Amino acid sequence: MTSATSTALRFTFAGMVAMAVAMGIGRFVYTPILPGMMQELHLSPADAGWIASANYLGYLLGALAAAGGWAHGRERLLMLVGLGASAVLAELMGLTDMMAAFLVVRFLAGLASAFVMVFMASIVFSHIAAAGRGDLQAWHFAGVGLGIAISAAMMAVLVTEHAGWAAGWLWSAAISACGFVLVALMVDEGPLTNGEVAREPALRMDRSLIKVIIAYGLFGFGYVVTATFLVAIVRQGGGSRVFETMVWMVAGLAGFPSTWLWQKIAARTGLYAAYALACIIEVVGVTASVAIGGRTGPLLGGVLLGGTFIAITAFGLQAARQLAPRAPRRIFALMTAAFGVGQIIGPIAAGLLAQMSGDFFLASIAAAIMLVVSGGLTWSAAPKSP
Repeated sequence: MTSATSTALRFTFAGMVAMAVAMGIGRFVYTPILPGMMQELHLSPADAGWIASANYLGYLLGALAAAGGWAHGRERLLMLVGLGASAVLAELMGLTDMMAAFLVVRFLAGLASAFVMVFMASIVFSHIAAAGRGDLQAWHFAGVGLGIAISAAMMAVLVTEHAGWAAGWLWSAAISACGFVLVALMVDEGPLTNGEVAREPALRMDRSLIKVIIAYGLFGFGYVVTATFLVAIVRQGGGSRVFETMVWMVAGLAGFPSTWLWQKIAARTGLYAAYALACIIEVVGVTASVAIGGRTGPLLGGVLLGGTFIAITAFGLQAARQLAPRAPRRIFALMTAAFGVGQIIGPIAAGLLAQMSGDFFLASIAAAIMLVVSGGLTWSAAPKSP
């Protein structure tokens, strides 16, 4: 094995751990902890939606800030600051029970996860590119599913011990701290660069690019309703505490190999068709989670959500970069903004709809409609072959 390949593998593993901590746990552990918080603190669905949206607002602002040129040369430091902050902020969530504090802490956690997402990707992908191992990108993103699965296993243990909601945050902090140490030891340098970063030209907005940007915003709304409230849906349907964690576990396990599998599908169908197909499959999961009773609906929802949303997130960015190849940072920022707006509106709208209607059925159907439109728009944006 060449030194470039072994370095790429080391950075990919570190990237997977960082994504597990900042995204799988830092962003998504809220989902399995949420039902306990709602029950013990008497939070309404609308309260839960506002807390989720504070996190997504932090992510949006963090990603937009990180996309600027000011961070050039400081990527490793900023990534580690974000990763360390993820652990500290998870602990703070377990040490308070005030709504205002939850909003501030989750906002800052969103900011931290965005820094890890953007800066770790720039570090890992530069080393992968140097080794000519583009196939390893999928395993970097697999960290999101790994983190979700680890947090579900943690919650399963805590549930059997009859621990309260705060224990979920405190144990998340401990796991995140271990991940931080591992990444700090393995990532010993920043991204590989070829001299100075060139100034990117302004984006040229054509019809296809506009369609992809709008579709990505709709996807942000469509996936986040189930990603935020899936375990609360199980709780509302009378599922046991252990079954709740099982549903979240299958979402994580399905997410782990999903980007790799979807890359294989995209190689055959084309990127835009694969995006649309993944959206339709996710629609089935989102609808099943509220329309099919018993254990089948939530389990199907978990598998199909986990098996699609990470890949769709990656495909949307890939499609945009294809349409705007000369301005990758600018288009990343714009796509993240569109995605972020969808993610912020989604939980608030879903929480208010659930509060009005008494369950998450209407909110999930609204999310499914957004996903259908997102898939259709992206499919129609595919460059026409001459």
